[in-house]
Amino acid sequence: MEAGIHELTAGYALDALEPDERRSYEAHLPGCAACQEELASFSSVTEALAVAASGPAPSAALRGRILAEARAEPQVVVPFERPSRRTVPTLAAVAAVAAVAALAVGIWASQVSGDLDDARAALERERQTAAVLADPSARTVALEAGEGRLVVGQDGRAVLVLDGLDPAPAGKTYEMWIVESDRTLPAGLFPGHESVEVERVDGTVAPGDIVAVTIEDAGGVEVSENDPIVASEPV
Repeated sequence: MEAGIHELTAGYALDALEPDERRSYEAHLPGCAACQEELASFSSVTEALAVAASGPAPSAALRGRILAEARAEPQVVVPFERPSRRTVPTLAAVAAVAAVAALAVGIWASQVSGDLDDARAALERERQTAAVLADPSARTVALEAGEGRLVVGQDGRAVLVLDGLDPAPAGKTYEMWIVESDRTLPAGLFPGHESVEVERVDGTVAPGDIVAVTIEDAGGVEVSENDPIVASEPV
């Protein structure tokens, strides 16, 4: 386990981690009860984001003034030393408050630029992924093909954690599937990364189902004719 990964909980709860940090933390979370408990304690913080996102849409003139001032603002970078472990709890709390404010501003800025719906959808997907990984009652299902595991909550929501999966070839995408006894349903697309891949499975995974992954043309398909490169054991 990499040093300091427990310190990423506050940033993960507030969607403030870099992509590599987020994937590493999500891979670590299912096996760490301490991080699961701490992540659950941040539920009130994520609820505050929904309140911060509400409000009337600003005028076009206001949007123009804000964007012009933002472009003109000079960039200031302040170097800092890594805190000692004794100061981590205090700094984590301060960082959580600061991150709430920063994310509230970010969400409002997304509203100004017309991207609020996308921001809300991304935050909700991250929240659902974290909820499954932090659920102590979730089941971990091994893979028959591929490297990684499938984590399934009691309500059937599932997250696929994959190791060593290269990015999809040009013009292609990875597509997830829920394989039921009598049908196969598409369950989401993802491009792939060079490190740990953590993907929320769209739909509900029932006992006996299998979650699989194929390589498809960009945009995905409704019915696949390709063999799966990843397949879980029956749930």
